[in-house]
Amino acid sequence: MAQLHELVTPESIRLDARAHDWRSAIRAAGKLLAKSGAGSPAFTKAMIKNVEEHGPYIVIAPGFAFAHAQAPDLVSRTAMSWARLKKPVKFGNADNDPVTLVAALASADSTQHIRAMRQLMSVVENQETRQQLETASNVDEFLAVLKRLNEW
Repeated sequence: MAQLHELVTPESIRLDARAHDWRSAIRAAGKLLAKSGAGSPAFTKAMIKNVEEHGPYIVIAPGFAFAHAQAPDLVSRTAMSWARLKKPVKFGNADNDPVTLVAALASADSTQHIRAMRQLMSVVENQETRQQLETASNVDEFLAVLKRLNEW
């Protein structure tokens, strides 16, 4: 099972991404998955459709959305991307909007990402860690915060 930081590469992190609504925020994270070869553009559409059908439940903490879809046929390998938005956008979640951080998961199977999900929950639950991700000055600093989660 992969660690959270093992699913993320510097190329799959984008700081100060521009998004005018929740769909473009998911597209920003999905484009990073597609660029890395982990998820197809159709996977990004599946993540958007997931929110259209089930609502903004993916906004799991204040300022944080976890985009995903159950579409392993549209995924070539398990990976994660992160888009930190230049300006927060609303997803329609009254408790946790607006969103600044969007993590997107492409999962090739139902088990490879379990450890990473536990670590992701520590990001969600720890306001200090979220703050470090929101203020990282560059991609290397952002990735270093994710790597420190392995030590917890």
